[in-house]
Amino acid sequence: MNAPADATSRQAAASRWLRRYRRDESAAVRLFCLPHGGGSASAYVTLTRELARWVEAVAVQYPGRQDRHDEPFLTSVEATVDALVPVLREAADRPYALFGHSLGATLAYEAARRLSDAGHPPAHLFVSGRRSPSLPRHDLAFLRDDGALIAEVARLQGCDPLVFQEQELLEVVLPALRNDARMADGYRPRPDPALTVPLTVLTGDADPHVPVEDARAWQDVVQGGSAELHVLPGGHFYLDDHVGDVCRVVEAAMGGARERAAQPLPSPEPDVA
Repeated sequence: MNAPADATSRQAAASRWLRRYRRDESAAVRLFCLPHGGGSASAYVTLTRELARWVEAVAVQYPGRQDRHDEPFLTSVEATVDALVPVLREAADRPYALFGHSLGATLAYEAARRLSDAGHPPAHLFVSGRRSPSLPRHDLAFLRDDGALIAEVARLQGCDPLVFQEQELLEVVLPALRNDARMADGYRPRPDPALTVPLTVLTGDADPHVPVEDARAWQDVVQGGSAELHVLPGGHFYLDDHVGDVCRVVEAAMGGARERAAQPLPSPEPDVA
């Protein structure tokens, strides 16, 4: 009796969290993309459209953003992962990977760990524009001040400069930025076993927050200490200018999953009388 209601509830959750800008149910693999702090699903529109057709990118929409503006923010990494993981499990009906940029990388990393613990690991994890959680944490408490937060976002070129000149636009953007800065400041990685998912790290060579060696240190959280590192020209938002390069990295890493998805399932053994 409860099955239809449960299915309806799961579909409603997916419709809140997931955005498809290029739907393709025949795609061999699915890539769930988690936005940066203060960002929204639309940050991945260009990446979605430039990926090869055999990869369907699905962007995550956090509460309190764009068409979810009337929902309260989730205020911690743990709470966000708690809400998101069941949605990802339901939508992962084929080989899948996670891609996260900046705060999205932290969320993708913790989601990958949770999904692996549940026996449903991603085929690959991509983390972008984020220093390794194995390193001593930076004190981000200064970002709780609106003026410091605006100055930092402007320095990282994470917003159109016109936003900071228009009070109405600023009032729309600032709450999400403030919430996510506090979320990042409050994050403490769990001291759990090393990640067993294949990991690719991407970063900009001039990112003021993520020196290349800090990106390379992601290898410390992977079982066996192996993580592939790609350094592209640019700052914290290098991705905006190198979407095609990032797509090629994703496609190369996911090629094995594509091949496995194309293999026919083995025939069942015949009954022996």
